[in-house]
Amino acid sequence: RLDVLVNNAGVAPPVRADILEASEESFDYLIRTNLKGPYFLTQAVAKWMIEQKTGCIINISSISATVASVNRGDYCISKAGVAMASQLWAARLGEFGIPVYEVRPGVIKTDMTAAVTAKYDKLLRDGLAIQRRWGLPEDVGKAVAALARGDFPYSTGAVLMVDGGLTIQRL
Repeated sequence: RLDVLVNNAGVAPPVRADILEASEESFDYLIRTNLKGPYFLTQAVAKWMIEQKTGCIINISSISATVASVNRGDYCISKAGVAMASQLWAARLGEFGIPVYEVRPGVIKTDMTAAVTAKYDKLLRDGLAIQRRWGLPEDVGKAVAALARGDFPYSTGAVLMVDGGLTIQRL
């Protein structure tokens, strides 16, 4: 029995490069890992969940799905693909009662962000996000746990922002 699939694939570009200079190898690596793997894993798991008549799928994307960062465009594109895949799978699996969600983290303190810690320490202090702190892996985990528990029974295709308010438009 398989109750929950959490697609949490996420790798950063080997080198942060302006989109005018980014390599095809980096692009392929990110698409393969961040998008293609989760897409085809979801396809296989969805068939299993349809057969067992239960399940829940949660895709971890990133604010980079909608926030442009020209020095890592390949990453942004890969996570935008995850966002669209979440919508597609929600539409396709809804008739079977299998909800699909997207969790969209913001600036989270992980190994992947270690190289830019000083930069984001300052940006967060200066108000980049409404909640002026780093997000933690536990913040993402709590969101995933709530979705996996079924705390939102009349929901599918929803995007849960775990970004401390970073993407709220402000004047």
